[in-house]
Amino acid sequence: MGHKFTKNSKYYTMGIYFLVFILFATIIVRLIWNWEATSSYLDMLLDVIYPFLVGLLIAYLINPLTKIISDKFLKKFFKEKAKGARKLLAVLFSYIIVIGAIVTAMFYIVPQIGESLTQLVSFIESAQNGYTNIMNKLEELNNSYPQWKFDVIIDAVENMPDALANVITETLPTLIPTIYNTSLSVISVVVNLLIAVMVSVYMLLDKARLINNCKRILYVILKPERADRFLSTAQECNKIFGNFIIGKMIDSIIIGILCWIIMTIIGLPYALVISVIVGVTNMIPYFGPFIGAIPGILILLIADLPYAIIFAILIIALQQFDGLYLGPKILGESTGLRPIWIIFAITVGGSVAGVAGMFLGVPVVAVVAHLLDRGLTRRINKKELQFDVDPETGIMKRHIKTEDKAESQVEESIETKVDNAESANNIAKTE
Repeated sequence: MGHKFTKNSKYYTMGIYFLVFILFATIIVRLIWNWEATSSYLDMLLDVIYPFLVGLLIAYLINPLTKIISDKFLKKFFKEKAKGARKLLAVLFSYIIVIGAIVTAMFYIVPQIGESLTQLVSFIESAQNGYTNIMNKLEELNNSYPQWKFDVIIDAVENMPDALANVITETLPTLIPTIYNTSLSVISVVVNLLIAVMVSVYMLLDKARLINNCKRILYVILKPERADRFLSTAQECNKIFGNFIIGKMIDSIIIGILCWIIMTIIGLPYALVISVIVGVTNMIPYFGPFIGAIPGILILLIADLPYAIIFAILIIALQQFDGLYLGPKILGESTGLRPIWIIFAITVGGSVAGVAGMFLGVPVVAVVAHLLDRGLTRRINKKELQFDVDPETGIMKRHIKTEDKAESQVEESIETKVDNAESANNIAKTE
């Protein structure tokens, strides 16, 4: 007698999951096994989507300004039915403000860069005159004091121009290809930047539609409860990430303006160029001001040594002011990270993605730490665990309830009685 086949939904689902797992595992192993080809494909894919990622970042940074212009200013002049026009004008005004600020800054910065290059040329000319004076002085000393053996020093100084010429000669064959490749890179960067700006504009205009489509996909893939929990977590992570980036931008702008004002009052040259460098590098926590101080010190060394020393003292004072007062006032506890984790984020981010990684590493690690803390808290609450903190050491230990202590004492007494009884029986048997 034959048996009719009946489908078991439980085992059928398990089989589907198992086949999907095997498929994905095979693909991953294949990709890792042929890592060179995989890496080239990933690089090619990154080059294609790079303008869209930059556009997403630009839209993310400009979005708060767009919301302020739309809600605080334009909402008074547009009715509820004219939301589209209000959104379009808010985006337009936001880009006009940002691009205008950049163009205005460049209008003042470029002439100072030209002045710095002119100063550098005069510095090179003075270095050549100084080299001639040094050679003449050494010749005079050698003639006046032949017993001091200045021949070795004179030979070393005389060989310096030849060594420099050899370096330049060896560099020239690779200079033209380097300039060509650099020009292509600059053109590619400009094109990608234009594409990114256009992408960011469309993202801001279609923000609601993009968010709604992502939510629809999420609710289709996940159960409604899990989708709600995922969206709530995403909002919290976005708050941490956004607060840090926007707060750090405001903090860096204030530090750059303060640096420019103080340098102008003191009378230090190239105040605007150096202040812009200080403001941009201040986006990197802890190490940013010192990274920005290096080019400023080198520029001021061309002008005069006392200027460089004064600027170094100014940077230390600004860093202390930012770290102890301004930064905590603006950022607060936006990341919730301890200093050791911030340093870890900067170090790892810098090694992975350079300067951008040094800046983005902190909010990324903050988001990961928040997710881990959220997961641990949920698991602890599920197990109904409670902890007491030692006021002296600050180290916590599990809190044991009175009922649990009584039960454990009863269990210990029962175990003790059983052990005593077994010991007595063993002794009796032995006797």
